Amino acid sequence: MASQKAGQKRKVVEVPRPEADATEDVELENGDLNGVLGDDGDSEEDFSEGSEDDDLDEVDELEDDIASDEIPSSDDEEDVRQQFRDLKPENRPTTPPGKLMGSDTGVDVSTMSPETPVKPLGEAQGDRPNYKVDTDANGNPRYVYGAIEPEYDSDDSDAAIPANTIGNIPLSYYDAYPHIGYDINGRRIARPAKGEALDSLLDSIDVPEGWTGLTDPNTGKPSKLSRDELEVLKKLTRSEAPGEGYDPYPDMVEYFTGKGMEETMPLSGAPEPKRRFVPSMHEHKRVMKMVKAIREGRIKPYREPSAEDKEREEAEREYASYDIWSNEVPRPDHPMNVPAPKLPPPGYEESYHPPPEYLPDKQEREAWQQQDEEDRDREFLPEDHSALRRVPGYAKFVKEKFERCLDLYLAPRVRRSKLNIDPESLLPKLPDPSELKPFPTTCAALFRGHEGRVRSVAIDPSGKYVASGGDDGTARVWELVTGRQLWRVRLSSSDAVNVVSWRPGNDACILAACCGDSVHFILPQGELYSPDTETCSREVLDSGFGYAAANPSKTAAGKDKPSSASWLRPPTTLQDKGILLTLTLRSTPKTLIWHRRGDYLSTVCPTTSTTSTAVAIHTLSKHQTQHPFKRLKGLAQTVCFHPSKPLFFVATRQRIRIYDLQLQKLEKELQPGARWISAISLHPMGSNLLVSSYDRRLLWHDLDLGQTPYKTLRYHTKAIRDVKFHPTLPLFADASDDGTLQVFHGKVVGDSLENATVVPLKVLRGHRVMRDLGVLEVEWHPREAWCVSAGADGVVRLWT
Repeated sequence: MASQKAGQKRKVVEVPRPEADATEDVELENGDLNGVLGDDGDSEEDFSEGSEDDDLDEVDELEDDIASDEIPSSDDEEDVRQQFRDLKPENRPTTPPGKLMGSDTGVDVSTMSPETPVKPLGEAQGDRPNYKVDTDANGNPRYVYGAIEPEYDSDDSDAAIPANTIGNIPLSYYDAYPHIGYDINGRRIARPAKGEALDSLLDSIDVPEGWTGLTDPNTGKPSKLSRDELEVLKKLTRSEAPGEGYDPYPDMVEYFTGKGMEETMPLSGAPEPKRRFVPSMHEHKRVMKMVKAIREGRIKPYREPSAEDKEREEAEREYASYDIWSNEVPRPDHPMNVPAPKLPPPGYEESYHPPPEYLPDKQEREAWQQQDEEDRDREFLPEDHSALRRVPGYAKFVKEKFERCLDLYLAPRVRRSKLNIDPESLLPKLPDPSELKPFPTTCAALFRGHEGRVRSVAIDPSGKYVASGGDDGTARVWELVTGRQLWRVRLSSSDAVNVVSWRPGNDACILAACCGDSVHFILPQGELYSPDTETCSREVLDSGFGYAAANPSKTAAGKDKPSSASWLRPPTTLQDKGILLTLTLRSTPKTLIWHRRGDYLSTVCPTTSTTSTAVAIHTLSKHQTQHPFKRLKGLAQTVCFHPSKPLFFVATRQRIRIYDLQLQKLEKELQPGARWISAISLHPMGSNLLVSSYDRRLLWHDLDLGQTPYKTLRYHTKAIRDVKFHPTLPLFADASDDGTLQVFHGKVVGDSLENATVVPLKVLRGHRVMRDLGVLEVEWHPREAWCVSAGADGVVRLWT
């Protein structure tokens, strides 16, 4: 073999691969084994796939021997690679591997005998110098030593297995390369076999003992387990103990406190020095209080008691006194100085021999004994004794002293200054009611004639007449100023007239009255209106018959649509009395509200069986009835039209919902917080809403602020039946079952930054309470500060 020179690089030699069979070609075409088992051209030589496992081990050992003895030169690197190729099983050389050891000997190891002298390798290397002489920049000789090469004279069975030297770099960085790192000699560490190639390799060899199939994430090589570790895993999978001699709770070994091990403790056992002490803030405050007390003299240092001090202590011990205010001296006023509560001096009653005028007689003594102990003005009765020694023991002495001690114990120790605040200054400053006139104060007229309760009253748009309806089934029209009855009609002998209401506008004079399940449209007889007004009123009521006949309501199938209400002409006898039109519903209406234009009106039937028909909107000019709510949440109580917008207010028992009739959607929902709403009234500007309830509360809602009430008024002792805003003046009034009417001043401005002003003005009394019912309804005059009230006592009152 040619000699090798150190310090030169190896040359890359391409080795022709052996021809593979058909199955291998198929596997390669799939691309599954691409770059799995191969390596770069810069790595070691490629071996054929047919080599045996033991031959590979021998080649690896030979490479390790060569790497450990010396580094071959690049000139004879090709010879070394040729020797590796000759080591294949089919080309096994007769020369043993030992011939390769010692590149400069050239002696066949197989022909050597024990007597053959061989020059040691160490001596040959020791004769040659390990440096070379060079010249530095100044021309002086400079000795340059070569790198120190390690020598492995012993067996390398314990040498470390080449491990990954990349540190904490993830192996995913090497996914694009066929190697996973470098060993200590700079060689590339090949990637372990994976996938189908690894399966085929495992099928061809026996599974070694300790093989787990897992890969070490640091090195990328298969991890192996020892026999003991395998036994522990087997027992753990079988839920068995690790071993008979295994002790899960071994005795503690006192490494630093055991006998003879005290000095091995690395930390010192000396106490902490004072310079490391850091007191807490709480302790610092306590220390500063003590320092302050010492400076002020309140804490004095200890001194030996003198003879006088000892005598004084003995005297105090013999005659102990526990009066905490015994040495009290006058001091200036201070929050911490509270004088002791003094007892009144004893009088003649406490004397054992009081004057005769202080002794009680027989009647006073009996009266004192019959009284309760808490009601007595004194705890004892004066008694006369001839001498002090004849005074018996006081039975309540212990109790009296105990209560005295309790008084002293519970006495305040700190004087608290009271704020001298006038309670009236905390109330809001409201204007004087005399400055807010006019408003009704007195009863100007009485309207008598109804038999039973008067349920409803209404003033016509001209302000001259008052209509009323009651339990007697009659509807009456009165003259407002004089109280004279001008016209009456009986609508029913069994049902009450629940609602009467005038149609808005001065062009016609139509009175709507709800009696039973019918709504009667009446043209009152007499000298109440001019002939032109009568003609116009008849045309308004009769125009709907022509429209209903020309435009009958049909279903999708073309059949007549059944209506929940019927518009009919009443009999001739009723027409002669002024009843020109009758609207019949399925249930009894309790509320009737007109729209401002006078063509629409709405009725509410709370007692209906279906909530979808509880609220109805009627068109007078078309004789049409519509039920806009298919599913109304809650039981409807009353409704209201907005004065200027297409908004419709529907009040149930506890909610008020505002609907937009034009867009047909829910606009807002108010939550008054009342248990049962009785009536609602909308301000003429449409920005504020009054809600009365049966739980004695009057609620003011500002529609621009929110869903909850802006103000809550509680001025009645019983349920509030009705509430109304004045059409033109800043006034509103409510009617209650306690028989009173409360008149308020309610000023509303267009500025959203200024709140509404609510001032109670007057309480109107005059109605009698009949069967827990007082005033049932109130109505304002359209122009004047007058109001009309209907009472359960059968009287209608005019307040001016």
